[in-house]
Amino acid sequence: MAIHEDIRAYNAALSAGDRRISEALSRTIDRHLPGAECKVWHRHPVWFLEGNPIVGYSKLKDCIRLLFWSGQSFDEPGLKAEGSFKAAEARYTAVDQIEAADLERWLAKSIEIQWDYKNIVKRKGRLERLK
Repeated sequence: MAIHEDIRAYNAALSAGDRRISEALSRTIDRHLPGAECKVWHRHPVWFLEGNPIVGYSKLKDCIRLLFWSGQSFDEPGLKAEGSFKAAEARYTAVDQIEAADLERWLAKSIEIQWDYKNIVKRKGRLERLK
């Protein structure tokens, strides 16, 4: 699936360094999640499988944050816990910090290891593991 025009616009609006990071992330994510829907969701690029958010990135004050909604379950040292659910993140300040092998492994795990964020409101904040 082609990268959504809103994601391309999001990337284009960033500074040159942040744009290089974001474009590298979006190309790699799109290539490794070919069946995923992608769009700007809550003002940030996000990829979904069957309506469930899987991975996205956002501009923070001093970096680009890559977020995997189920990333705490990946058991990966390069990802740090984020928030009170199952999300984990990596932060980048330069495109050469992106380790392709790590990112590709995390994306493979994001397909296999999913928590059901799509129905979290219906379940009153309780997550259930999918797959």
